[in-house]
Amino acid sequence: ITGPNTGGKTVTLKTLGLLCLMAQCGLHIPAGDQSAVQVFDRVLADVGDEQSIEQSLSTFSAHMANTVEILKQADDRSLILFDELGAGTDPVEGAALAIAIIQDVRGKGALTAATTHYAELKTFAMTTAGVENASCEFDVQTLRPTYRLLIGIPGKSNAFAISRRLGLDESVIENAKAQMDNESVRFEDVLTQLEEKRQRLEKAQNEADRLWRQREEDARKARTFREQMEKARDNARSKGEADARRIVQQAQRQADAVFAELDELRKQQQKQADYQTLNERKSDVKRRLNEAESDLHRHDDTPEPIPAPSRPIAVGDTVELAGVHTGAAVLAVNGDGTLLLQAGKMKMTVKAAQVRLLETAEEVEKKKKQSDAARQRSGPSVQINTAARASAELDIRGLETLEAESVVENYLDAASRSKLGTVTIIHGKGTGALRAAVHQLLKKNRQVKSFRLGRYGEGEAGVTVVELK
Repeated sequence: ITGPNTGGKTVTLKTLGLLCLMAQCGLHIPAGDQSAVQVFDRVLADVGDEQSIEQSLSTFSAHMANTVEILKQADDRSLILFDELGAGTDPVEGAALAIAIIQDVRGKGALTAATTHYAELKTFAMTTAGVENASCEFDVQTLRPTYRLLIGIPGKSNAFAISRRLGLDESVIENAKAQMDNESVRFEDVLTQLEEKRQRLEKAQNEADRLWRQREEDARKARTFREQMEKARDNARSKGEADARRIVQQAQRQADAVFAELDELRKQQQKQADYQTLNERKSDVKRRLNEAESDLHRHDDTPEPIPAPSRPIAVGDTVELAGVHTGAAVLAVNGDGTLLLQAGKMKMTVKAAQVRLLETAEEVEKKKKQSDAARQRSGPSVQINTAARASAELDIRGLETLEAESVVENYLDAASRSKLGTVTIIHGKGTGALRAAVHQLLKKNRQVKSFRLGRYGEGEAGVTVVELK
């Protein structure tokens, strides 16, 4: 482990030994998932400065005395920690001693961690199998360690950079560089380039990780939106099938009502013309059933139509996607007729025909007031004008049942006073409810002699011809 002074090398050694002992005592340790801790019989450490005037021990002597005892006890069940191995003596001799000591404990099978400033040990780690370089990261700008251990990268002492940061004259620093041999300078330059490259790669890796996480989040949102769309489509299909069944049932009820009317008509009329009417009514019933079946098949695949907006869609409006009951804000209206929408954090571009404009409460209230005002100005929606009386026709299409009954009663009174023999009531085909209500009223009215459905050319089942007394 290499790096500058105060860079965290000694802290790394102490942390390594402490965590191993804590784990063997059954204590929890601060470590990541899937971490592994080896079990040792002994932890042997030479950490710190044990120099002593009383015992006539220099820094080198104190370290060497500890090292001798460690080498005596070391075996393949030992963890050995050397701090500043080979320090305190001639650098060349110290580096050679450090390499020899490491080779000795390796031969005994011990697991070893050592700190040093010697470039020779960095080269030894690069060229020896089973030995790995590591460095303690150091921020030269703030002169503070980051306490990050970088495995596989040799560290720099950064003596020149730290001295420059602390204010040492640049000429002194340049003179110091000149004292170094070219090989040492090139080695330090290589380490500098390696560190710069490592930092660039780490930055690129962090950016790649960020983009990967963002892509995963976008993919998750897309999957959620697709699931919502599929669920909405399934709901729409189920609703369409239910509506289709309702249409068929309604057509069947209409057919039953028509057959009942045909039986009534057969009893009332025995003429050949009436038999022709019966055949026409049967054909009409068959046609209605065929139309109902066609609606059933068409309903399976035809989506619910989207109503046209009451006004052009503009930026700031809120719309609803077809089949997805979720509001989306309109960010832009493009020239090709598409809209840029935002639903939550997601943006999308869709055709204007695929959205429904959600009107504000103010717009709804404004429409209601306009409708009420128009109704007051126009008066009753159904009026019997003189032209209708002159042509002996009454059109009640679109009226509610109760309103239609009142209008028909008044019309029959007026027609009777006008001495009209035959009149025609136009009620439309629709669901048949309005026609049935009119026929029930005609059965009870004393002014009615007889009535029948219209024939071909008269409006068929959409009108009722009434003969007055």
